[in-house]
Amino acid sequence: MPLPFDLGPFAAILQLFVAFFGAYVLAVWISMIVWTFRDVRSRSRDLFAQLLSVMLVVIFNIPGMLLYYLLRPHEKLADSYERDLAEEALLQDIEDKQACPVCHQKIQSDFLFCPNCHTKLKRQCDNCHKILSLRWTLCPFCGVGVSAAIPIPASMPPVSQPLP
Repeated sequence: MPLPFDLGPFAAILQLFVAFFGAYVLAVWISMIVWTFRDVRSRSRDLFAQLLSVMLVVIFNIPGMLLYYLLRPHEKLADSYERDLAEEALLQDIEDKQACPVCHQKIQSDFLFCPNCHTKLKRQCDNCHKILSLRWTLCPFCGVGVSAAIPIPASMPPVSQPLP
């Protein structure tokens, strides 16, 4: 049955609209695949997980993207690395803070005596005058042997003579 009016110009416009819409859907689909690939690479080093995530989006499109979004790792590798570095820095900071073994007051690494309780903390090399640990038997700076290492008891008695 023939139509009462001619659809020639409308058919061309409709065809153009469908072509643009198809190109748009294809561009969105490819963009979702690329985004998923980049996102999963920033979140996981596991090649199987990366491949599976991208295939979810390739095969299932938007539902696959939603599944990936639900199953993806919560933390990016860079964020994890930064958190690990911050934790390491905090641990290093804690280890660097020194305290007197007797009174537990803060001391600096170059103190020979504790300013609070006068406990001998380190000694000075007789040859090069560098600061040495009480346990060392050899100066690591000049190589000269020092008097026998002094064992450090858990609670050292304070030095009886006043500091100069």
